[in-house]
Amino acid sequence: MLENSNKVQLIRVLEPQQGQRIDNFLIRHLKGVPRSRVYRLIRRGEIRVNKKRCKPTQKLITGDEVRIPPYSGTAPAEPGKLSPGLRELLESRRLFENEAVLVINKPAGMAVHGGSGIRLGLIEAMRQIRPEWQDLELAHRLDRDTSGCLVIAKNTIFLKHIQKELKDKHVEKRYLALVHGQWPANLVQMAVPLKREAVSSSERVVRVSADGKPSLTRFTVVRRYREATLIEALPVTGRTHQIRVHCQHAGHGIVGDPKYTAPAAGISLSRVKTLCLHALHIKFTLSPGEGQVEVEAPIDKTLANLLDGLSE
Repeated sequence: MLENSNKVQLIRVLEPQQGQRIDNFLIRHLKGVPRSRVYRLIRRGEIRVNKKRCKPTQKLITGDEVRIPPYSGTAPAEPGKLSPGLRELLESRRLFENEAVLVINKPAGMAVHGGSGIRLGLIEAMRQIRPEWQDLELAHRLDRDTSGCLVIAKNTIFLKHIQKELKDKHVEKRYLALVHGQWPANLVQMAVPLKREAVSSSERVVRVSADGKPSLTRFTVVRRYREATLIEALPVTGRTHQIRVHCQHAGHGIVGDPKYTAPAAGISLSRVKTLCLHALHIKFTLSPGEGQVEVEAPIDKTLANLLDGLSE
């Protein structure tokens, strides 16, 4: 089924959309239109803001007039139905909640949103749990196989605030990672540029590249085991797969990472299929000038059992 418009649309920006980037505004409005097509429309000048060309990063102001040309796209599939078991699981994983924000301990193996064959992501599931959660939006993302603290905004005011805080590096996030081998005691940070590259039409990887974007992660050793090291990683920047690639580049890939960790012959941990990366802790403010909220997520049973079985 196609969604399309055969006419030019003129859309007035409303107050809740104040400060939103034009690319994000269009992606949400043009349901079913591929992101590549959206960015092409912007580059070609077919998208206009107040009759002027724009860049993808331009932020909208209440009252702006956005011109959208005729378009067509595939209508997105309806999200899958939430099962009673998953509802109970997600309800039990709430870590912090007030009128503006919800922090949940995301289960490993669950995508944060639907798409690419995934009918039901975490955000779609959460919207089905309660009627008042229909407007929930992700404040940031975690990889599908990463567990731990995930911040979800209940309203646009908090969403814009937390996204600005993330951009300005005012949000502290700490992760636990179990890596192969003995992490060097003197390796306390890594600052190498990262670049996303396509390896196929549907898969992207991140590599260390001189022409990539700057990235910085700080590391602390938590516990040493015979075959592995449990480390704490604090990503100062927020690049895609940053911790996973920095660990790979250090020569100590994360246990259970099929994308960035090469199998190590003869090592029992090579048989682990679960990504041993957990978003342990997050610290942020609820609004400008307010005190900070700190939230910590217990590690999943799978990772806890794995750690209990390792020899120090």
